Amino acid sequence: MVVTHGTLRPGTDRHALTVGNFDGVHLGHRTMLERVVASAKALGVRSCVLTFEPHAREFFAPATAPTRLTRLRDKLELFAEAGIERVHVARFDARLASVAAERFVDEMLLQGLGTAWLLVGRDFRFGAKRAGDFALLERLARERGLRLEAMPEVMQEGVRVSSSAVRAALAAGELERAAQLLGRPFTMSGRIAHGERLGRSLGFPTANIVLRRRPPLAGVFVVEAELEETHARLRGAASVGRRPTLRADAAPLLEVHLLDFAEAIYGRHLRVTFLARLRDEERYDGLEALRAAIARDVSRTREYFKDHG
Repeated sequence: MVVTHGTLRPGTDRHALTVGNFDGVHLGHRTMLERVVASAKALGVRSCVLTFEPHAREFFAPATAPTRLTRLRDKLELFAEAGIERVHVARFDARLASVAAERFVDEMLLQGLGTAWLLVGRDFRFGAKRAGDFALLERLARERGLRLEAMPEVMQEGVRVSSSAVRAALAAGELERAAQLLGRPFTMSGRIAHGERLGRSLGFPTANIVLRRRPPLAGVFVVEAELEETHARLRGAASVGRRPTLRADAAPLLEVHLLDFAEAIYGRHLRVTFLARLRDEERYDGLEALRAAIARDVSRTREYFKDHG
């Protein structure tokens, strides 16, 4: 899969395209991607996704923007798994936010990406102040000779599959429900950073991943982890949160205690799959109480894997 960034230049490639943030790349998104890939093959063009970084709501109102389900790196990997041949990542900034709807279609979709066929939902909005809607897109498609298709909603148990529904399930600790909506267990990933070595001093060393954005879930979980370089799958207990026992203003952190594992893995990339929720994050009166709580978490984690093979 080819990933491009920056200013789009007119090229010779023609594309079957879909546009959006695709946060989580859930079942609804995957259905869209499958349709794009199939249409590209039928038309003899390349399949393509246009996505944005950061999300528009993160640009306009970062303090109230929804939590991220997937980092850009993970999203690109999921696009590649779906068979997408090209992704263009457009930087969402003041310049892009000011592009008029008709200009967005002409300059980005038609000239920049050579779009021959386009798939979006009927609620798709685009252009400055979200002035463009599906009705405008239909008119422009007729005038420009663009094939346009509306993506029907994907429903599951009477509920529309959406990134918001996934976030709600994760915030409620409903990992199974989130996995149903995603079509796979929820994961987080990142590069392992040096920490304060508190876990090691308590007898439970952790692999620490600094979370640059507020995570969509919090608490203590049973997890599986995979080291990218070796693809070794490891079992563990993970904490997601701000470590209230240590200080009140800590940045969010993903801490993973890997069972029966003692290798030095600083700087390596770790993907963490969330399997079961153990408890809320809590504040304890001192490090001995924290040590005892972690010991209970690890014991319950071992019992989980004993029961689940």
